[in-house]
Amino acid sequence: MTRATVLIDGNNFYASCEAVLDPSVIGRPLVVLSNNDGCIVSRSAEARALGIPMGSPYFKLRQQLQRHGVIVRSSNYGLYADMSQRLMATLEVWVEELEIYSIDEAFGLLHRPAATNGQPGDLRDWGQRLRQRVRRDLGLPVAVGIAPTKVLAKLANRIAKRDPLQGGVFDLGALDDPSPWLEATAVEDVWGIGRQLSRWCRLRGIAHARALRDMPPGELRRRCGVVGLRLQQELQGHPCLPLVSLPPAKQETCVSRSFSQPVTSLVELRQAIATYLSRAAEKLRRQRQRAGAITVFVRSSPFDGSSFYSNAATAVLLLPSNDTGVLLAAALPLTDSLYRRHKPLQKAGVLLQQLQPDSLLQYHLLAPLEPQQQRRREVLMATVDGLNRRFGSGTVQWAACGLQPVWAMRRSRLSRAATTRLSEVPLVRA
Repeated sequence: MTRATVLIDGNNFYASCEAVLDPSVIGRPLVVLSNNDGCIVSRSAEARALGIPMGSPYFKLRQQLQRHGVIVRSSNYGLYADMSQRLMATLEVWVEELEIYSIDEAFGLLHRPAATNGQPGDLRDWGQRLRQRVRRDLGLPVAVGIAPTKVLAKLANRIAKRDPLQGGVFDLGALDDPSPWLEATAVEDVWGIGRQLSRWCRLRGIAHARALRDMPPGELRRRCGVVGLRLQQELQGHPCLPLVSLPPAKQETCVSRSFSQPVTSLVELRQAIATYLSRAAEKLRRQRQRAGAITVFVRSSPFDGSSFYSNAATAVLLLPSNDTGVLLAAALPLTDSLYRRHKPLQKAGVLLQQLQPDSLLQYHLLAPLEPQQQRRREVLMATVDGLNRRFGSGTVQWAACGLQPVWAMRRSRLSRAATTRLSEVPLVRA
């Protein structure tokens, strides 16, 4: 019995999440905007059919969107993250192994049924049952690509999404000869083929996935090394990219945002850095890591011309920590050193570096820390994180973050966070 690789991918994930909580937008064109309502980052199928380009600035398309009656929403990251967790929890029971690849994509492994009458076992019925379960439990549409390898599963998923005849599921491994489908896939659309490599392929007459699969391996190795050979082997049906069930520990953690309006005062900049650092510290504790160094960076608008300003400062901690109070004490002096009175800032952020597991802590002679005090701080941080998880982000926050910052990210078209915020759960009166 052979094993099959599957790729489950949410269709227009952000837009689909919006439709889960607001059924009135189902069947209507809808787009989701990026930070500060800047660019279009997700489109419903109806918006895509109108020819609305992905990544375009909202202000340029405002009139066109109004003319076509397109619904516009700000990014609701809390909602999308929660729906992603629910999706991955649903998928775990359907496969033997699961690799979470992105917020709306996951690879899985399962056994393919035995061949009958010389035909490979077909998993399309399994894929349709999975789609129906996800749709019933979460309200999300997904596409399922099934193949012998990761690269081919990506290709199968693309076919499942784009070919309406497939019903959202395509099993490339159940075909006697997948060559026609590979020939219909442009080389640029193969997973792992970037702009430079696709141009190199085109110059040599390699225009589709089948030609890439069948080209001399020596020539591909000279251009791309072992990475290119693995890609070719995957196209030939030989698995070379294993599933990664446990992602490797992060080397850095970064939180940065563009401001809704230029920041010109030191008070506002300190509030922004404190807010970003609090968020980064929460991530660090969730990752069960400590940081040994902090970098704070700021920059003005790149369109400022000769007055453009960009700078960064780093501090090394004597004792690695994930305590928000300790990290704030190290980061705020860096913020003061970066501030320039006549330089309006457009973006700032913090970068936590030299990460290590929180189970290991090398004490420092010049930074005494009593074990009892350390345990009390850990309990305090766990309590704060627990309250924010239960009652919503920002329930308990540090005073340095400010109360109603004017620089906060602009999200004027934000939908409800009904899955993560108790006050926004819809009420039904009967």
